[in-house]
Amino acid sequence: MANKLVEIVAKNALKLKGREAYRFCWRKDGEWLSTPWEEFAVQVDVAAKSLAMLGLLEKDTIAICSPNTPQILITELGAFKNRLASIPIYSSSSQTQYDFIVSDGGASVLFVGDSHQYPLAYNHWKSHPDKIRKIVIFKNDGLDLREDDTVSIFWDDFVRLGMNATEETAREVERRASGGLPEDMATLIYTSGTTGEPKGVVITHGNYDAAIEMHLEMLTTISDDDLSMAFLPMSHILEKAWCFFCISRGLAVAVNYDPRLIQDTIHEVHPNLMCCVPRFWEKVYAGVKEKIAAMSPMQRTLVNRAISVGRRRNLHYRRRGKRAPWYVEKEYKFWDKRIFSKLKGAIGIPNPNFFPTAGAPLSDRICEFMHSVGIDIIIGYGLSETTATVSCFPETDYEIGTVGLPLPGVKVRIDDNGEILVKAPTVTPGYYNNPEANAKAFTEDGYFRTGDAGHFTPSGALVLTERVKDLFKTSNGKYIAPQMLESRLAENKYIDEVAVIGDKRKYVTALVVPNLSQLRRWAEKEGMQTTDSVALCADPRTVAFIMSEIKPVQADLAEFEKIKKITLLPHHFSIMNGEVTNTMKVRRPIVNERYAAEIEKMYNE
Repeated sequence: MANKLVEIVAKNALKLKGREAYRFCWRKDGEWLSTPWEEFAVQVDVAAKSLAMLGLLEKDTIAICSPNTPQILITELGAFKNRLASIPIYSSSSQTQYDFIVSDGGASVLFVGDSHQYPLAYNHWKSHPDKIRKIVIFKNDGLDLREDDTVSIFWDDFVRLGMNATEETAREVERRASGGLPEDMATLIYTSGTTGEPKGVVITHGNYDAAIEMHLEMLTTISDDDLSMAFLPMSHILEKAWCFFCISRGLAVAVNYDPRLIQDTIHEVHPNLMCCVPRFWEKVYAGVKEKIAAMSPMQRTLVNRAISVGRRRNLHYRRRGKRAPWYVEKEYKFWDKRIFSKLKGAIGIPNPNFFPTAGAPLSDRICEFMHSVGIDIIIGYGLSETTATVSCFPETDYEIGTVGLPLPGVKVRIDDNGEILVKAPTVTPGYYNNPEANAKAFTEDGYFRTGDAGHFTPSGALVLTERVKDLFKTSNGKYIAPQMLESRLAENKYIDEVAVIGDKRKYVTALVVPNLSQLRRWAEKEGMQTTDSVALCADPRTVAFIMSEIKPVQADLAEFEKIKKITLLPHHFSIMNGEVTNTMKVRRPIVNERYAAEIEKMYNE
């Protein structure tokens, strides 16, 4: 019997004929074009035959490095029909990262998005000419191939291969598709790795099938008419697994090509569902708070009243599965029509269903605010190694401050060191060709060591406290959870990024990347120069101002937990320089090394 993701598009083409499978727009101000399920099925079938025509055999791997585009899904689903595995690579990867992943995963056909990723594949081919069969470029954005490039073709050429495939090739693809097994590797996804080299996480078809079934059981409020937006990179396990879930559920997916344009595309598409990372909601919250602060006292009073009623209705009653008293419901509808609906419209989600959010901590204050105004954020927790979700908010009785309940069929326990251990059919069978890492990753009774610390509430909800490796101890012997501090500070409109410092130090400090546009507005009001970002960040008045913004946020912390000094950086932490991962997690050893002089200054003054 074929694996679920091998046959689902063809099944949907019969069942959902004429309905939208996906929509896409290449460029800003372009037209969003819709593709029905039956056409999607043809595209997948053609891609499968094209891959077979390239000489790929069962169990081979391909690598895909591209911004979000439907071709990623078409290629991957075509690969599954051939019993091939796909290696997703972040489009922002460096040449070193790209070379390591392609070589370690053994990919012989490379797919790239456009002129920005083409050099990565071309350079890899030049270094490994005997390893690469073909490079396929999704988008021809005026790209001129290098003169000596004899292996690259564009997507249209790739499609022609499948269109002109022989009957023998078509029969071979069908034979492969019908012979698929649950243990077949579907995805080889490389961890970003906050320390050391990335490891290849094997995700099998059985892992995906189990994850899809668990989510179908858990997420019952989804409507057939819901539209999901693929905003996070499809190289991220959360977005990849979610897209496969949407396809299995028969939901349409709008594919967002450029994440920098999400504020535009979300207003054009109006998704009901969208996977997010906390930073998206932090920016939304900061923008809303800024508008509220600019209101007249009377307007602020009305808005605060509306939020108070929303909190009571949505968190005190609806969250517990209870109907609110009629007078609460009536007042809520009043505020929803006059304030909340306008807020949701301004964000671009006038008819929200829910929004899965994971990847980093989101402050309780922001989570409560969003639920109060009628935006249901489903906080979840998971890893690449668990095919994304381990736990998430249930429909009712979710607890703010937790990452929800484990999915049905997922066993979670906490070991003596506070580490979260997971055992489930969604857990990876192991790291690719890495027995040493596998030996460290699993307990004797088969539980996966997540590397995250946490505990359960009395009701069984999971609380995520910190990455075990991120916890550090000051020279006074006090443990500090840096992510907790960093997520709190991210609420502030003047702060973009933070790296908390303090391992084996006498007190806690931080490297802070300010939101320069907001900071310049403040500086202009203070009569300060704003053209030189370096000078602005170094100005003692600016440092004192940001410190004054930090103090209220940490007022309820123990004295040893509080940030005592800061250094402002006039630039973001760099993915290319290895300071943060592709998922924007701080690589603390590299940051400590790269900014050693700035850090030492905070302790020597």
